[in-house]
Amino acid sequence: YYLDKECTKIGVKIEYMATPDLSQKTLIIVDPMAATGESMELAYKAFCTKGNPKQLIMACVIASKQGVEHLKKMFPDDNVVLFCGAIDPILNDHKYIVPGLGDAGDLMYGEKM
Repeated sequence: YYLDKECTKIGVKIEYMATPDLSQKTLIIVDPMAATGESMELAYKAFCTKGNPKQLIMACVIASKQGVEHLKKMFPDDNVVLFCGAIDPILNDHKYIVPGLGDAGDLMYGEKM
């Protein structure tokens, strides 16, 4: 993950992926938190370079309402299922689920000073 200078957008960069042909297979994408839903969307697009899955199953422990709405818009088909343990109503100004399961910035850049 990387943050823009205003810390309002989080980008996802996939540098390496190894997978067999996914054509007509069931693809399961798991992410602990679906704050914006963009990491699941980008992971799916990356996997689709290895074939188009017959079915997509996405799972997360917690999601934001915004993330769920984004995923619904991106994946309107009947062959897509999203499982969430809980849905938080809002994101903060930094696009984080608060309190969330951990601080993505701390994991990438070290603890705040």
